[in-house]
Amino acid sequence: MTGSFPSQDWLKQFSDPYAVLGVSVAADDRRILKRYRQVAKQLHPDVQALQGRAENEFIHLLLTRLVNPAYQRLKQERGRAEALATLRFRVRRLSRDERLQAKHPKAKALLTIAEAEVDTFYEQALDQLAANQYSSQAVFETTTRQIAELNLIYLRRKMGEPVIREKRTGLVSATEVNSVSLTNAEATAEQSTVNYADRHVQRARAYLKSQNYVAAIQELRDAVRIESNNSDYHVLLGRAYLMNNLPGMAKVHFRQALRLDPRHSLALKYAQQLKLDLRDLPGQSSSQPKKRGGGFFGLFARRR
Repeated sequence: MTGSFPSQDWLKQFSDPYAVLGVSVAADDRRILKRYRQVAKQLHPDVQALQGRAENEFIHLLLTRLVNPAYQRLKQERGRAEALATLRFRVRRLSRDERLQAKHPKAKALLTIAEAEVDTFYEQALDQLAANQYSSQAVFETTTRQIAELNLIYLRRKMGEPVIREKRTGLVSATEVNSVSLTNAEATAEQSTVNYADRHVQRARAYLKSQNYVAAIQELRDAVRIESNNSDYHVLLGRAYLMNNLPGMAKVHFRQALRLDPRHSLALKYAQQLKLDLRDLPGQSSSQPKKRGGGFFGLFARRR
């Protein structure tokens, strides 16, 4: 990586910590740590030993003033929620002022792609951009701006149509002041509404459709760690294990789903298929549960 010593104004351009690290706005602490380690290793002095003095000074400042602070903000759930709330506020503000526009090809495509493909396209586009993000100063600048724009367009798609408020002149009401300027309160509200577990499940569904069972299992394990009492998540994880020829692990999660919801139709179906003994579970009196149809995750039931 080559470049000149960055100014404070240059550093301020990169205010999106997700874009700085080159990581998804839906990433959890595990994915963020993995990406941080990749970047930190690439920028380590031993790796950059052949660079000149000016280049090494730039790399050091990049690591200490952008990469490390971005990781510190995102490594905990509260920091991620606050950063995400700030980005969402920016999306609403730019949409209100009609200044949120896609300039780069991947962001333009994300803006118009079918709703069902938004998550998969976003993750794939991000991975492609982040692959060489830290190969040079010029690439870092261009790529990080593209990722920042991609993040805003992704949030724009996930937030739905923004409410465009009429611009007013004269006195501003206290209600408007509270709704616009109190960003800390908004950040708190955003934090309470972000469903990280559901995002893992959305990615898992895409992986299941493409028969990438290992990746689906990892996403669903993360979802279950976040919402351990969600019987639907346990059923889908059991289904993923079954599709990956791991019936023992599948049984564990089907049983857990029935502990949480003894009448869960899909859990009962797979319990019967796997001949699970359910007599020790609440609400079960037989090891041969009745078959029930449908269910929230019926899309993934094996067709016969």
